[in-house]
Amino acid sequence: MRNIGKNGILVTILLFFINCNKGEAASFPKKDFRVIGYILTDDITNEKASEFDFSKINYLNIAFLNPDSTGNFVSIPHLPDVIMQAHAKNVQVLASLGGGNAPAFYTQLLSDTMRTVFLGKIVDMLVSNGFDGIDVDLEGERIDSNYTSFIIELSGVLKFRKKLLTASVATAYKDEYSDKALSLFDFVNIMSYDKTGPWNPSNVGQHSPYDMAVSDILYWNKTRDISANKLNLGLPFYGYGFGNGVPPSISFFELVAQYPGADNKDEIKVSNGGIIYYNGSNTIKKKTELAMKDIGGVMIWQLMQDATGNNSLLNIIDNTIAPQK
Repeated sequence: MRNIGKNGILVTILLFFINCNKGEAASFPKKDFRVIGYILTDDITNEKASEFDFSKINYLNIAFLNPDSTGNFVSIPHLPDVIMQAHAKNVQVLASLGGGNAPAFYTQLLSDTMRTVFLGKIVDMLVSNGFDGIDVDLEGERIDSNYTSFIIELSGVLKFRKKLLTASVATAYKDEYSDKALSLFDFVNIMSYDKTGPWNPSNVGQHSPYDMAVSDILYWNKTRDISANKLNLGLPFYGYGFGNGVPPSISFFELVAQYPGADNKDEIKVSNGGIIYYNGSNTIKKKTELAMKDIGGVMIWQLMQDATGNNSLLNIIDNTIAPQK
């Protein structure tokens, strides 16, 4: 190492702290770069998750653990085995609440009259299963007037127990998240996908383009002033089909199995006139490099949609960050 002297060291330290100011794109150790993967409760119940190699991620979010209308959580078969398997690989496991189709009764559970009881049941679920934290993925109408109060109180009970609190956010709902709520999350997953889809046939196109990732990072980092090292870029392991002869939704696993050569592309046209848009290996690599340069990690929706072997997108991510580990 070159000897820069005491003054040089002081300047270097000062510049480091200036660059790490909130809202700035910080330089932080890439060995701390996060890889967060979601996995569905159905895949745990059906024991598909037991086939997964947890060594390539460091956070696992179980989606979704939603309560009934009274706030009670049901047990999930084989969940303790998956958590134990993840912990054996030093992977922290979070229970993810909500989802795009979160039950409407969340409005009541988060209200002043039910919130305290609901928080107690969340903690009971967390402790009894050995979770390392809670991930909140409430979207659309579920981000209501009670959302901030819920996050404030949930943050308090989790911090007391030294558990993580994270969120998955969509820029489409950007005006619904309060600055106070955002400040309380240990890190924030940007759902940088679903820009369009088969629900919007008049807007045929890529649902997760690279420029969307760039603009989403800029918004949450610069406009909303969230520290760069708290942000994770969402990466889709699935595609959407438009038109004839294609499924409305398809996993990357199914894509490469049905359409040879699809792994290096971002769209596939079929003979009947339909087209499928997705992120292939080149785009996933490029987005991972973007995240490594500008923010703290990547988030995957969802792990069991990945292909295997040389076509695995998770392997692409892992190989991209490997030199920095």
